[in-house]
Amino acid sequence: MRNESNSGSRERILAAATKIAQAHGYSGLNFRDLAEDVGIRPASIYHHFTNKADLGAAVARRYWEDSAAVLEALQAESPDPLHCLHRYPETFRKALENANRICLCSFMAAESDDLPGEVMQEVRTFAEVHVAWLSKVLSAAGVVDSKGSGPRARAIFAAVAGAQLIARSRSDVSLYDTLIDGYRAAGLLPA
Repeated sequence: MRNESNSGSRERILAAATKIAQAHGYSGLNFRDLAEDVGIRPASIYHHFTNKADLGAAVARRYWEDSAAVLEALQAESPDPLHCLHRYPETFRKALENANRICLCSFMAAESDDLPGEVMQEVRTFAEVHVAWLSKVLSAAGVVDSKGSGPRARAIFAAVAGAQLIARSRSDVSLYDTLIDGYRAAGLLPA
């Protein structure tokens, strides 16, 4: 029973830390506020995470793992790679729909000068996972050849993350949709 309780506490801490980091970034994570949000003592967090960097890395790792699972599920739901590419921006839109949050790894990437190395590595992995998935799907769809898939994937990833940032700064999900439609009209994203 103790392990289930420990596991449940760790999961609650990770969930609360993710929400905080999506709203305030890595710099906004502090054990006192996090403990209050979870309903535990601040010292209890140290039973699961040795320090803030360990917590930040775990949060970013969980975020990119969950994101990778969403991308794979998207591809499993539709064998049509063009349909997958069309739905890709939905993965970023969901954060905006959730109390005007932003992609946790995008937020943390903006703080890269102040991130511990282990956190930055997980943030980079998030981008690598997205670019690799986009590259694979772009090639499968015949949008670009294998040589052009990497640069195009990076451009799409950067554009979609940027659209999310602009929409968040205005608390306007419809602006995100307008930007994504503009990327499609310009040919960056397949229509």
